Amino acid sequence: MPEFSKLSSCLNLLTNIFASAFDSQVLIINMSKNIKLKRGFDINLVGKAEKKFTELAQPETFAIKPTDFPHIIGPKLLVAEGDTVKAGSPLFFEKTMDTVMFCAPVSGEIVEIKRGAKRRLLEIKILADKQVESAQFKKFSASDLNGISRDEVISHISAHGAWPQIIQRPYGIVANPATTPKAIFISGFDSHPNAPDMAFILQDKEAYFQTGLTVLSKLTDGDIHLTLSAKEEVPSVFGSVSGIKVNKISGPHPAGNVGVQIHHILPIGKGDLIWTVTPYGVAQIGKLFAEGIHDASKIVAITGSEVNEPSYIRTYTGACTNKVAEGMIKSGRNRLISGNVLTGESVGRDGYMGFYHNQVSVIPEGDYEEFFGWLAPSAKKLSFYRTLGMFSFLNRKQQHVVDTNQHGEHRNFVVTGAFEEVMPMDVLPMYLFKAIMAEDFENMEALGIFELVEEDVALCEFIDVSKHPLQDILREGIELVRNS
Repeated sequence: MPEFSKLSSCLNLLTNIFASAFDSQVLIINMSKNIKLKRGFDINLVGKAEKKFTELAQPETFAIKPTDFPHIIGPKLLVAEGDTVKAGSPLFFEKTMDTVMFCAPVSGEIVEIKRGAKRRLLEIKILADKQVESAQFKKFSASDLNGISRDEVISHISAHGAWPQIIQRPYGIVANPATTPKAIFISGFDSHPNAPDMAFILQDKEAYFQTGLTVLSKLTDGDIHLTLSAKEEVPSVFGSVSGIKVNKISGPHPAGNVGVQIHHILPIGKGDLIWTVTPYGVAQIGKLFAEGIHDASKIVAITGSEVNEPSYIRTYTGACTNKVAEGMIKSGRNRLISGNVLTGESVGRDGYMGFYHNQVSVIPEGDYEEFFGWLAPSAKKLSFYRTLGMFSFLNRKQQHVVDTNQHGEHRNFVVTGAFEEVMPMDVLPMYLFKAIMAEDFENMEALGIFELVEEDVALCEFIDVSKHPLQDILREGIELVRNS
């Protein structure tokens, strides 16, 4: 009987382990961090960029927008209109982190410092030189990096414009260099609609990427995690990396969100700090140390149904979108978005790309009314719900043309239980949103606000029949908790 009791206990333990794994929609095999997501929703749109370049003239102006950094309340300007700057010259800093410089992406003249209500700083515009001139900083050899201290790394990155690439979780803000994270996470792919190919935009930067990893390893006592798509071959830029942990993840969007990956590998609790960096940011940090320059050049995907030939262009951070509008977009009423259609920002034909964006999306404006449109199932409509998109639901690989029409108006929350179906995290989003709106701090923390940023709830906003701005609501909650 004792043997039977032990066997029964073992079976119960195994049952609980597997039940827990499948309840959280994650399967970990032999602790190798092979993660399989079941919840989520892939949005397949017309207009994914082909792996080729379209040659466009560089825009005349570029801009850095303090509004791209949520935590910046009172940026302190270091330049004035009429000043000349080099790429890498400091433009402003945030008063609570006065060692972290936000720097010019190109060389040229400061032609406008744009302010909004209450003199809030919105944009610093630079009339770019024909040939970008970079400020020169200290270079580090491989042997230098082996002996460099953490303080030296922080000082070099902070002073020369690459530190804003490092984002802190919780809160999704630029990391504070005075803190130490328990790990650093990098998502090696993007699963957003029409997202750019990460290997393509990092071509010829393999050496800088590895140097960046070496530098980042000085900033944490924990591990650096790189997560790749299990559905694709390992890109060459990631194939020979060393000194980090490589994980694999499969499943629908938001599998590429670094927050989802953190949740299933090293969940964030109250008091925990984890830093995240994009692959582009890692390469930029690597080049800063290897070449001694702040390189803000980037490869950007121009995507969407209203683009003549979706492809890639070469430009710099903060580029004006006017050249894209003139040379690549179809005529008609279109919306030009810096970023992807779920989380991007509408910037118009003379706006400026966001600091963290490497994609421009162009879709039709939806400024029309549809009589009883919700009653008429259509094979052309993209919908998570089978009632409206019953035909498209049968062919999930079908590519769709979407516009900006919300097909409905704002109304009180309708409880459908659908949010949980597109969020592969152990979070109850509906209750969390209600806790935020009620300013219930205890429940906000208990319901997982520390693990989320806007992109993690973008699918909830997309399928929300009540048409709530859920990403804005989440940011309001994050700021309430952060400032409490």
